[in-house]
Amino acid sequence: MTEPLTPQTPPQARRDATEHTEHGVVRADPYAWLRHAGSPDVVAHLTAERTFYDFSVTHLHSLIETLRTEMVARVAPTEVSPRRHRVAFSYYTEHPTGRDYARLLREKFRPDGGLMTESSDVTSVTDGNRAEVLLDLNELVDDSGYLSMGVESVSPDERLLAWSVDRAGDEVYALRFRDLARGEDLADLIPRTYYGGAWSADSQWFFYTVHDEAYRPFQVWRHRIGTPATDDVLVLVEPDDRFELGVRGTRSGDLVVVWSESNSTSECWVVDAHDVTRGPWSVGGRRHGVRYHAEHRRTPAGGDLLVVTNDDAVEFRLMSAPVPQGADQDSSAWREARAEDPDDRLERVDAFEDGVVLALRSGGDHILRVLPHDDLGGPGRDVRSRFPGGEVYLDDTPRFDASAVLVVDEAYTEPAVWSEVDLASGAVTDVHRREAPGHDPARYVTERRMFPSADGTPVPATVVRHQDTPLDGSAPALVYGYGSYEAVFEPFWDPALPSLLDRGAVFVFAHIRGGGELGRHWYLDGKLAHKQHTFDDQIAVADGLAREGLVDPDRIATRGLSAGGLLQGAVFSQRPDRWRAVVAEVPFVDVVTTMFDETTPLTATEWEEWGDPRVREEFDWMLAYSPYDNLPPVGSRPDLLVTGAVNDPRVMVREPAKWVAALRASDPEWSPRCLFRVETGAGAHVGPSGRFGHLAYEAEVYAWLLDRLGIAEVTPR
Repeated sequence: MTEPLTPQTPPQARRDATEHTEHGVVRADPYAWLRHAGSPDVVAHLTAERTFYDFSVTHLHSLIETLRTEMVARVAPTEVSPRRHRVAFSYYTEHPTGRDYARLLREKFRPDGGLMTESSDVTSVTDGNRAEVLLDLNELVDDSGYLSMGVESVSPDERLLAWSVDRAGDEVYALRFRDLARGEDLADLIPRTYYGGAWSADSQWFFYTVHDEAYRPFQVWRHRIGTPATDDVLVLVEPDDRFELGVRGTRSGDLVVVWSESNSTSECWVVDAHDVTRGPWSVGGRRHGVRYHAEHRRTPAGGDLLVVTNDDAVEFRLMSAPVPQGADQDSSAWREARAEDPDDRLERVDAFEDGVVLALRSGGDHILRVLPHDDLGGPGRDVRSRFPGGEVYLDDTPRFDASAVLVVDEAYTEPAVWSEVDLASGAVTDVHRREAPGHDPARYVTERRMFPSADGTPVPATVVRHQDTPLDGSAPALVYGYGSYEAVFEPFWDPALPSLLDRGAVFVFAHIRGGGELGRHWYLDGKLAHKQHTFDDQIAVADGLAREGLVDPDRIATRGLSAGGLLQGAVFSQRPDRWRAVVAEVPFVDVVTTMFDETTPLTATEWEEWGDPRVREEFDWMLAYSPYDNLPPVGSRPDLLVTGAVNDPRVMVREPAKWVAALRASDPEWSPRCLFRVETGAGAHVGPSGRFGHLAYEAEVYAWLLDRLGIAEVTPR
């Protein structure tokens, strides 16, 4: 157990004699006992860590409250989304004044559209059109205070709502069905479901996924409305532990798509949404290393599938395929529909009655390309962000026959602007803006910089600062990074960020290898045997900022979450001298141990991302950088803030707990500068839920960072 100490003293976890011998290598694991998260000893230890954290930030309470107040002030008291039009109704969400969670509402469809009223009074009438509240998440929050939405899907006949919530943060969702005319839930209840879902065309069936004990979604079921869940029909099972299943409906309403994917390979099937007993039939089979996904397009000949695939194209290409009829088909039935620039990463395709929208990345920028059905190979019309460092992306446009699609454009300091893009003409019309009271985007500057990595590869970084903050080597900086899974962190407007920038800090997002900012090749060059590139790139951005005299070399902090937390652990160990402070949120830091343990959630599905430690060469890759197995030298460590959550199913709380315990024991003098903020109650992988709950968390992290960077007392500009 943990040695009983006062709140002013860092906890000291007991050490035991556990060892692992793999490939002839002996690894000590003295804190293996922390894997038993519910045991009294572990609960006591985590409670002690949280107590020490709470005590250690007591002097920051006033600053935390100041920051929280600033952040909340940039959020409109009542936030209303733009309408999403269906056939009979238009749907939107509204955050009522002062409330954490949204309400889902609808009103009778008006073809003239227009901006949504900002009123929070649901009994108000807009042009004689009364809004209905379909679901109020604020009414669903229990004593835990945590709530996360899983499924929110209106049936094709607009009579039912499939919805699911998680109240613990463990990503287990209870699925229900609400009669929208009566405003009441049906008796149907499916207690343990996962993300995703799809309706049959007649609104009588709903497809959903469930996960196994390792949190791998491995089955798709269909449920008939009005019947017990015990009568549900199993549609598909994925037996390969490396693959995860998903399900969705096509915008046309004609098909249900089921897909299974690993980090390198995928397969899609279709089910006839008009007769759910027809299918699933494979669209193109499964070949190792080939990924694809499919979208349905109606044509005069009856319809086909548009397929985005990396088959013979590293950065993916667009192909067409017939809809399988009565049997599986392989990719020999596919035909190339469009030849893209091989340097552009084609990400997805969306089909509508009047055209097709491609989403692609070119030179690090996200682009939407609108094409007519009869000229898929043509140049089309491109929609790009109007903001420096911004991103434009397709928002939910449910109607297949929509003449215009809804797109969103935003940046770190630019609140979102929603526009309608006409599919025929390409004309862009702004229809909605997110309010940010008191925020003036003109006060901030965003630019792109390039810094050479250890192997000479130029690494892009987005640099954001207040207009009065010079890049002359005097300002502190926060460098954020992720760099895994080909993920791209879109530069969403962040009401917390100005509180950092207004105090003279520079925010830098490092677009490092392992992410997808520069395409599939950028991702492939930062995974498996090349994972060290991810860490080198993060260090290179910080070194470049210092070397070029842009920021204060002695006041650079780094931050990241989950796989980005692994990044923080690695750069903390490899270059402790580079950082003034490190924030490692829910960090994946016990890499080798976790990748050997197939009972841990998501392990088998991750072997194609990190490696399979049962193979000696791949074991050596991971052992070389695993933070738990590579602690930094004593006496050289920067300040460290670590987070974790007992309910987190993605990074088990034992990983940050073991890492912190090992760091404390190896350097007792430094130990008080290491804080572990652990959520011992309800809480999720990405932190507290709710728009204000999340900002309260950000205020804590920012207060600690500002204090470590020496700008806690700076008056905001």
